[in-house]
Amino acid sequence: MKKNLANIITLSRIFFVFIVVSLLFCRECSYSYQIALFLTAILMWFDGLDGFVARKLNVSSKLGALLDIMGDRIVENVFWISFCALGWINVAIPIIVLTRGIVTDSLRTLAFEKGYTAFGATTMMQGKIAKFIVASNFSRFTYAVCKAVAFFFLIAGNMPAQFANQDVILQIGQICAVISVVFCVLRGLPVIVESKRFF
Repeated sequence: MKKNLANIITLSRIFFVFIVVSLLFCRECSYSYQIALFLTAILMWFDGLDGFVARKLNVSSKLGALLDIMGDRIVENVFWISFCALGWINVAIPIIVLTRGIVTDSLRTLAFEKGYTAFGATTMMQGKIAKFIVASNFSRFTYAVCKAVAFFFLIAGNMPAQFANQDVILQIGQICAVISVVFCVLRGLPVIVESKRFF
């Protein structure tokens, strides 16, 4: 159990995101948005918790790294697509994020075959700048926080019950969504550049 705890945390995020989205599409359900906000906070917290647990228990693995990326992709894509379907964001956001994810994950598959991972000690990033942009804790944390704020504020800003400053909250969510997409693209470029050595 201890060995699989980090992976269980990672996979639980996928479970939570589908519950959150179901709640967002259930406007007539009492407190659905409040529950969605609470679960969004948990699944964003779990995004960092899985890696922390893996390092603390010394059970980091290539499988864990792959599950982490898979979990990230599913969570962010489900959110962006759902927000677009609800009319909260422009369709360009999920298109860009999906395209970037497909490209980088395809290239990371080549690196994985050669024994490299996306992050950690065996990262495929060789250059210092590429490592900083893609694999550094600072970059990963900043990107995760930007997405978390965007997700949280987009949900809060679109809650059926109006409250003070809701328009400001929505604008913050939309600005963070755009920043997240820019960050997403910038973090994908070094993967494309550095992957040429695997061909």
